[in-house]
Amino acid sequence: MKGVLFAGLALAALVAGGWALGWQGVLMVLTVIIFVLLLQFTKLMRTMRRMGSVPLGATASCLMLQSRLQAGQPLLSVLELAGSLGERVGSSEQYAWRDAGGDRLLLRFDAKGRLLDWQLERAS
Repeated sequence: MKGVLFAGLALAALVAGGWALGWQGVLMVLTVIIFVLLLQFTKLMRTMRRMGSVPLGATASCLMLQSRLQAGQPLLSVLELAGSLGERVGSSEQYAWRDAGGDRLLLRFDAKGRLLDWQLERAS
């Protein structure tokens, strides 16, 4: 939905820029669109670089991570909260994180990378 909204707004801005300022307006709007896309790409690369330096599936506290989760949350924001990449469990949509206390948090995502549900397994 956000992609369609962004494309619609970008097209409307291109038309408005062309109508108001001619080819210079179109060029200015294209520059802004490319800048926004580069900001998103930079954020993704920074997050992935940080995640690559941490052990796979490790988090500070599964309980605190669980308290911050919301259904429908994008995968990138879950990774930022967890502080590392999750360890794949079974299917390709399910990932797990463990903390030092032995707790385990299982998260299930849909095909678009949105959080569906999660389950916390406490260490006994």
